[in-house]
Amino acid sequence: MRWQARIGAACATLLLVSTAEAQRTATPRLDRNFDAAIESVLKAWNVPGVGIAVVKGNEVVLLKGYGFKDLEQRLPVTGNTKFAIGSVTKSFTVTAMAAQAGDGKLDWDAPVRRYLPEFTMYDAVATERMTPRDLVTHRSGLPRHDALWGVVGFGRQEMLDRLRYLEPSHDFRSVWQYQNLMYMTAGLLSGKIENRSWEDVVRARVFQPLAMNTADFSVTDMARSPDFSYGHARLPNDSVVRIPFKNIDAIGPAGNINASAADMARYLILHMNRGLLDGKQVIPAAQIRDMHIPHMVMPSSPNPGAGGAEVGFQQYGMGFMVGTYRGRKLVQHGGNIDGFSAQMSFLPDDSVGVIVLTNMNGTQTRDFIPFMVYDRMLGLSQIDWSGRYLEQAARARARADSARGREVASKVAGTRPSHSLADYAGTYSHPGYGSIRVAVDGDKLRFTYGIFEGVGLNHWHYDVFETEPASPAIPRRMRVQFHMDPNGKIANLTMPIEPAIKPVSYTKDK
Repeated sequence: MRWQARIGAACATLLLVSTAEAQRTATPRLDRNFDAAIESVLKAWNVPGVGIAVVKGNEVVLLKGYGFKDLEQRLPVTGNTKFAIGSVTKSFTVTAMAAQAGDGKLDWDAPVRRYLPEFTMYDAVATERMTPRDLVTHRSGLPRHDALWGVVGFGRQEMLDRLRYLEPSHDFRSVWQYQNLMYMTAGLLSGKIENRSWEDVVRARVFQPLAMNTADFSVTDMARSPDFSYGHARLPNDSVVRIPFKNIDAIGPAGNINASAADMARYLILHMNRGLLDGKQVIPAAQIRDMHIPHMVMPSSPNPGAGGAEVGFQQYGMGFMVGTYRGRKLVQHGGNIDGFSAQMSFLPDDSVGVIVLTNMNGTQTRDFIPFMVYDRMLGLSQIDWSGRYLEQAARARARADSARGREVASKVAGTRPSHSLADYAGTYSHPGYGSIRVAVDGDKLRFTYGIFEGVGLNHWHYDVFETEPASPAIPRRMRVQFHMDPNGKIANLTMPIEPAIKPVSYTKDK
């Protein structure tokens, strides 16, 4: 019987070890050191503030603000501080559509023109065959063409009407290309189904059932809230400045929601629990599952800041990216909009999720803070994610500086414009991209095109000019080339407004 006793003791020991291991991996491990780690991240990255929510199963195990929502007044972020969540909005648009599909009001694989008869693309095949599923999986064949809303600022219906003039860069359904205009179209379609606005659909289908009582759809509304954050940008000299809110109501379904970490935690629980919240099936589980599985391969390698080993290749679901983190399934989507960066991330098989809302333009902190949480919550070895990403950011900045240096070196010295400045002045138009106005101001040209309101147009070489940045916080420059007709008159200008296609041509008005 000794051998039986030894086996029994061994089994008991194994059971104890297994139980201890299960407790170790299941018990939240966000101790006081986590707070210190986040404060260190904010300092290293010059981020004024962040709101964080951590969910385990159905429980919010952390809801906290760090840093400041108003840097000038030194007002602290709270768990109820509202931030712009940018493209995390896309998942809300799909979630509302999933509710409509669950009710039989939407067929994901029916033609878009069944719901929006006026929908017309540059490509006739895409016009006839595009489906709601195509709209939300970034496989339209169209590159970003973000200037329609980010630079020019057209309205929602006007952008829909101009899709027919926007050139694709790939065949329909051939590759994944991030596309905000298709999400705007999806929002219009969703609203058309119920004969109301996209905002009203999301409010009724998502906000109200989830008791997301403070979330809104416009920075105009956010600025009237009792607890909201200002947005900030980091200038080339590393100083941090508050920047004005950017109203992007027109592209709303792709990126216009504002919400607090507290509200977002409830939305996170809904998705982690396959549409179930507070014992109620808000969205059909099958519809939620469809959002969380791959539909398109994303043609990119793992983030080099993650070292490639811990973070695997990503695919795109519907409103979410699907990949792996240290061998575990990862579902996530980030958002960037002027002054704010956000992330919604969860490991569905481990029932752990994270919301990160920051008030810094384009900061990568939103990408790796979830990893810091997962390492602690799952009892994994901790990695210096901030250090890795700082090194990556330094390399990216060096590459950008080098690229700018090469551009400046490419200028041909000693050249002059072929005409007097007055000959370049006028209005130049494109049926999709609208009108540009060029005017003479003393000894230089001025360029007015959406956010580029009267900025300087500096001579580069020959008949090529370059815009000055619209503001210190918007450093983008655009190269403009003027062209003559056979009679020697300035007839049009071209500009690489969409980098994925050839420069777009604007014809000078007579």
